[in-house]
Amino acid sequence: MYPLNMNMLLEIVKLTHCAGEAIMTIYSGDEIDTTYKADSSPLTLADLKSHQIIIASLQKLTPKIPILSEEAATIPYSTRRLWTYYWLIDPLDGTKEFIKRNGEFTVNIALIKDGIPIIGVVYAPAIKVCYYAAKEVGAFVQRNNDIAAPIEVTPHVIDKTIKVVTSRSHSDTRTTALLEKLGAYEAISMGSSLKFCLVAEGKAHLYIRLGPTMEWDTAAAHAIVNIAGGLICDFTGYELHYNKEDLHNPEFFVLPEANTSLHKLIQASISP
Repeated sequence: MYPLNMNMLLEIVKLTHCAGEAIMTIYSGDEIDTTYKADSSPLTLADLKSHQIIIASLQKLTPKIPILSEEAATIPYSTRRLWTYYWLIDPLDGTKEFIKRNGEFTVNIALIKDGIPIIGVVYAPAIKVCYYAAKEVGAFVQRNNDIAAPIEVTPHVIDKTIKVVTSRSHSDTRTTALLEKLGAYEAISMGSSLKFCLVAEGKAHLYIRLGPTMEWDTAAAHAIVNIAGGLICDFTGYELHYNKEDLHNPEFFVLPEANTSLHKLIQASISP
């Protein structure tokens, strides 16, 4: 297996920046041409350009590790189930944010081992923020050309206001109803995988996702949250797992820690 170290991690960071440059060339143009997939999700030239750059670069960097991308997700489970390691990528997470030109979109790359993300890079090229992490290496954030800083989650203190990240484009009445059961909370709206990263960085305590997501939507940020000390689990308490036959995720929540007062409050709030 290829070494899991800072050098490998920084190679993936560099790759997300290359993909981000291609995305920004299209983002800064006069018009964003958009088509729609069978599931009605938007697709732009930026999605495809980023996909092509990442695939070509990963095949050169780690030729023996298979790749699953949102834009090439038809590999049958009979093949995928044999994978121990594989790259899982979302070339442009937050396409709706990209089309709106609000800057809150990311390039996501994760390395999965036995269903668990062990490397994750989330790069937001429009706002020049990169979160990255690798197991046994650590979790970091870099803004602009500043020196990267280590990050870790911030546990919620009982009876204090809960800082909750909410989706910029996917708010819904079910989430609002659940949040109202938690007591005093402060909502922070954000797009794409940056929502997870706010929890990983300690700027928020909670992110709840009740709508549909796919494995490539969450994997890179999942690695960052885990390595920063947090957890992502479904409503039965099980951590999200990857390379399932059905690539849809269950509904889930992101927390700084397990078995805390906030975790117990969430579990109580979702009980029938």
